[in-house]
Amino acid sequence: MGLGVKTTALKLGKKPIMSTQNKAYLFALSAVLLWSTVATAFKLTLSYLTPAQLVLLSSIASAVVLGLILGLQGKLAQLKYLTKKDWQASIVFGAINPTIYYLVLFQAYALLPAQEAQAINYSWAITMTLLAIPLLKQRLRWQDLAAAAFCYGGVLVIATHGHLMELKFSSTLGVILALASTVLWALYWILNTRDQRDPIIGLFLNFACAIPMIFIYCLITGELKPMAWQGIMGSIYIGIFEMGLTFVLWLSAMKYTQSTAKISNLIFISPFLSLVFIYFLLGEKILPSTFIGLGLIISGLILQQWRAKPR
Repeated sequence: MGLGVKTTALKLGKKPIMSTQNKAYLFALSAVLLWSTVATAFKLTLSYLTPAQLVLLSSIASAVVLGLILGLQGKLAQLKYLTKKDWQASIVFGAINPTIYYLVLFQAYALLPAQEAQAINYSWAITMTLLAIPLLKQRLRWQDLAAAAFCYGGVLVIATHGHLMELKFSSTLGVILALASTVLWALYWILNTRDQRDPIIGLFLNFACAIPMIFIYCLITGELKPMAWQGIMGSIYIGIFEMGLTFVLWLSAMKYTQSTAKISNLIFISPFLSLVFIYFLLGEKILPSTFIGLGLIISGLILQQWRAKPR
């Protein structure tokens, strides 16, 4: 009987259902593609808005899209059962990300070429490993030291345009801010190891709590004024595809994959694909030093994962 059903299905032209692993690849590649566009989106939007204005508008867009996702998942009702501790955590996390983190990151993008800012930002994983040693009491391995040397060597190559001995930067402040953003992002994820909230609910609450903080900051600095429509549209794109939806796509990929390793390495496509968008849409000439430095950073990240024990 089973054979007869299968044969009938083939005759009717029914297509086999997509496997869970293929779903994982689809979600992961979609996330990687979207992440690859954000460096270009940052730079284009910052030509119309200040960093603080961009953080405010994109945070509102992100909160809206995350709220819609929670509604579709039937999770909005869970907000009624939040404890005082949950709200306190949301305020602290919201102050770090998006408020301080994106203010620092967007200012770095305003000061640096997109290819430099995005490449330096990819070193955050090594920063997180180093911070985890004192904060999470993790053991320092020789791979961690070698990976850090590769990554920060790559940062130096990119920041100096390959002129290591001269130590001249496009913007010293921009490089400092880009490196500071990696510390903030790494610290945010380390603190998240103790966060018991649902990931999407937690992210939604972070943005909801951050919006009043950013609004007050813009009010104090006099940045609450009419904004160009191009900047508003760019902010909506960033809020959806950098801060909100892409996070959910990646979580979905992690949920469906048979092995984390099968999708985690896909993220290494993103910085190189990002250079393609930067070249064609921003018109930046991609320097050889950027490729060399980015290659060192990716090599460091791969070395860090080599024979790594679960952390």
